[in-house]
Amino acid sequence: MLRPLLHAVVLGLALGDVHAQDTTTRAGPRPILDRAIEIRLARSAAPPSVSGGARVLVLADTSYVVGDPGEERSGVTCVVNRSWRASLEPHCYDAEAAATIMPMELRRNELRHRSRSEADIDREIEAGLANGRYRLPARPAMTYMMSPRQVLYDDAGRRVGAWRPHLMIYYPYLTNVQVGLAATPDMSVGMVSEEGRPTSTLIIVMPNFALEPESVAR
Repeated sequence: MLRPLLHAVVLGLALGDVHAQDTTTRAGPRPILDRAIEIRLARSAAPPSVSGGARVLVLADTSYVVGDPGEERSGVTCVVNRSWRASLEPHCYDAEAAATIMPMELRRNELRHRSRSEADIDREIEAGLANGRYRLPARPAMTYMMSPRQVLYDDAGRRVGAWRPHLMIYYPYLTNVQVGLAATPDMSVGMVSEEGRPTSTLIIVMPNFALEPESVAR
């Protein structure tokens, strides 16, 4: 069974800023943000050289819609994922990630927004991979997660806030050993999340956020 694509387990291992009383759930309606604010938040996931001309999707009442078509030549799509009801997870996807990983993630979020169970969501995604509705990356597919305004939750639904800026490179069935990393996470370097699975992801920690927090809020 495919597990949710966001690396919540990694965050639970690596983060110390956990507020035990600040919890949320996966199923249930997500807050609908002001569109202009959500567009800025989505683009804050990557440096302006990457996200400036990106297409941006925003969450509407039941699904994601185009908030800004961006520039056709960009190939990048930015969005604020919401894998938990109260989370805000700005991502920017390169062209291959936008064609493969993003549709599955957004569909999960849409179904959670409609209060569907995780078991039902897993079954739908697995069926979609089997029937060709979704596909895995044909090459390494990258997402940027470098926003200082991220609000993340661990696997227990506890708020962990903003983690370090990082890149996520999706490479099916990749393992830590294959790229010379230890099985125990060393987040001064990075790690492979979901190793050996179709949705394996190499997580690489970056030294700086894409923007200062104040510039995202304006």
